[in-house]
Amino acid sequence: MTAARAPQTAGGSASAGGGEGASARSSRASAGSPAPDAPPRSKSLTIGAVCKALRSEFPDISISKIRYLEDQKLLSPLRTPGGYRLYTPGDVARLRTILRMQRDEFLPLRVIRQELAAGRAEETTLAPGRARDGGRVWRPSVSVREGSGALYSMDDVLAETKAEDKLVRELEEYGVVKGELRGGVRYFDETEREIIAAVTELARYGVGGRNLRVFRSSADREANLLQQILAPALRSRNAQRRKEAIEALENLAAVATHLKHLLLVRDLRKIVR
Repeated sequence: MTAARAPQTAGGSASAGGGEGASARSSRASAGSPAPDAPPRSKSLTIGAVCKALRSEFPDISISKIRYLEDQKLLSPLRTPGGYRLYTPGDVARLRTILRMQRDEFLPLRVIRQELAAGRAEETTLAPGRARDGGRVWRPSVSVREGSGALYSMDDVLAETKAEDKLVRELEEYGVVKGELRGGVRYFDETEREIIAAVTELARYGVGGRNLRVFRSSADREANLLQQILAPALRSRNAQRRKEAIEALENLAAVATHLKHLLLVRDLRKIVR
């Protein structure tokens, strides 16, 4: 905390009775105090202050959500000796970027992690662009192409997502995730691991596996609709035509996801009126 300055006369100099002389100012400077005209240092924020600062742009932000992003290694705030989190302006900018990629582009955490690792900054967060024919080009929320092929055991998934074993079993029972049994051990791919992580967050609000059948049914219907639209091109033996069909599928998926998001926002606003 900066010490209070001594009272000054109308002319701006320190008063004779209790003023600060040159020797005192020199002593203060040598003690490491900032000069009066030094630029202010950037202030770190507590997790509560970060929530308050970002709530106008992200109304659904919460302390638990920020902690979850930290658990997923997307944020690394400083810690005080007492264990309190302190977020620098850079941390807040990174968090804003993450939240915008989730809200505007519907990117899963795995893809967001890759984007950040590749050096994507807040200033490069893009809105949907325009195609040559004037239509909107949406950044795919997921890639339908083959993933890395990495598989994660049940123990790995539970450790990384902080999910409970019972919850994952429920997701298997209701067909939300399936996994793959190898040598008596069940493994999950990257997408299913992200699904489990997302459901774990919902579980904090009392959403159980049986409640997720509506999500699964909705996803199945949407996938079937998009398949009907592009089925001939997707089955084509022409490599270029098939490539264009996959790109169109990803674009359609992004548009459908955005539309579903808007419809949900509209209905939720009716609830809180």
